[in-house]
Amino acid sequence: MKSEKLRVAAIDLGTNSFHMIIVEESPQKGIVEIDRVKDMICIGRGSISTKMLDEEAMQSGIAALKNFLVLARQHGVASENVLAFATSAIREAKNRGDFLRRVREESGLKVKVISGKEEAEFIYYGVRNAVKIGKTADLLFDIGGGSVEFVLVNQKGIQLLESRKIGVARMCERFVTSEPISKHDIKILEQFFSAEMVSAVEKAAQLKVTRAIASSGTAQNIGRMICSMNGRESDASLNNSSFTRTEFEALYRAVIPLGAAERKKLTGMDEKRVDLIVPGLILVDMIFRLFNLKEIVISDSALREGMVLHYLKHRIASGTKPGEDDELDIRRESIYELGFRCGWTRDHAEHIARLSLQLFDKLATLHHLEKSYRELLEYAALLHNIGSFISISSHHKHGQYIILNGELRGFSPSEIEIIAHVVRYHRKSAPSERHTAYSLLKPAHKRAVDVLSGILRIANGLERGHRKNIQKIIVEVQERNITLRLKSRFEPDIEIWAADLLKPWLETILDKTITILPL
Repeated sequence: MKSEKLRVAAIDLGTNSFHMIIVEESPQKGIVEIDRVKDMICIGRGSISTKMLDEEAMQSGIAALKNFLVLARQHGVASENVLAFATSAIREAKNRGDFLRRVREESGLKVKVISGKEEAEFIYYGVRNAVKIGKTADLLFDIGGGSVEFVLVNQKGIQLLESRKIGVARMCERFVTSEPISKHDIKILEQFFSAEMVSAVEKAAQLKVTRAIASSGTAQNIGRMICSMNGRESDASLNNSSFTRTEFEALYRAVIPLGAAERKKLTGMDEKRVDLIVPGLILVDMIFRLFNLKEIVISDSALREGMVLHYLKHRIASGTKPGEDDELDIRRESIYELGFRCGWTRDHAEHIARLSLQLFDKLATLHHLEKSYRELLEYAALLHNIGSFISISSHHKHGQYIILNGELRGFSPSEIEIIAHVVRYHRKSAPSERHTAYSLLKPAHKRAVDVLSGILRIANGLERGHRKNIQKIIVEVQERNITLRLKSRFEPDIEIWAADLLKPWLETILDKTITILPL
């Protein structure tokens, strides 16, 4: 029997860095991140060629793990709910047994060494909980220090799991002999990457993959540097953001000729990855070229998150095979989790969402918005009231802020912006170029916000009494007028009164007079 709340810590002992994430799971709020910490131990320093973990690195690693465990205890994580997995560098080290024994004796932590395929599987669990897998096949890849994991997945589940020994620390130690990197070193790296990715490339071609989802610090760093090059904010979450092949190639051309001192000065450059970014860029360039990709999407979640999900859902005990469990709707799940965290009134929100979708569908010939915006309207309707968690009087503004900073999973940054703006304008002032955030939206997104907020304003009015009175809306469209006839359980006087107050914005957008009548 699962307790109401469960806190779990997952520690990833990677080649470059040790990471820990602490989460809490509850039935309604789902999985909520409590804390995360990273220490660049570089446990694999020098071990790629010697196959021996360095004594100084081992001591630093044990000290970091002790600190992680203290933090986990302070957050209320029971010792039996601390997971620790070791990957490439430790997996391959001849003295790994000595290191793991010392960890156990000095900290009490039992570390499990996982295989490359297990690592790829955990990464899949983590990524698909943050980025919505497409209707066609996707390539998932995670760039580590010692290895790179490749997962090919489509709607039927996992089609390929691979781990290749081409991590950036390994490649830097083995092949980068010049600074700035020479054409000869680049050529050797390209040839090595190409040989290691043959089977994944062939399978991806069969599945017609055009998009990839990348996790890991290297991918995040590349994403931040591209944001900086394009003048976009780069300190927010990059989850679900993407960069095109053209954008990447511009970064590649700018960075590869530079020496370490020059790279360190670049905006968005993680100074701890100054050396590792070079083989990282060459690897991503080869992935773009060999897989013939159009874009790469970034996932904030990977191995650690996958470890937690695997643990919480007891996949091993249930015998479920990778990719065969129930299809995730991470977007809807994330919306509901945020609603519960903000103490929403679920029935009220769901009723307004139903009314909003009725209006969207029946006014389709007038607003001409693509179907994808219908989903965003529903989610905005579900979250329209969450700002009341902070203040009733300005809950539309607080709702916008919460959505923008709520770490919704499965949405691109632009989709989150649209949802947040629709919530911002579901009451009081209408969208205006005087509002900076709105003025910075793309024209197509402004149009969507205008229409969706207009629809939500009327739907909100039609549920003014919080009694789910309006059951159906019948829409009649004339040349200059739209008539909304309401099927209700009781006299809809208060609902008509409230909707009449909120209809002017949609009248302006559709250039028609709206009349609201009982059926």
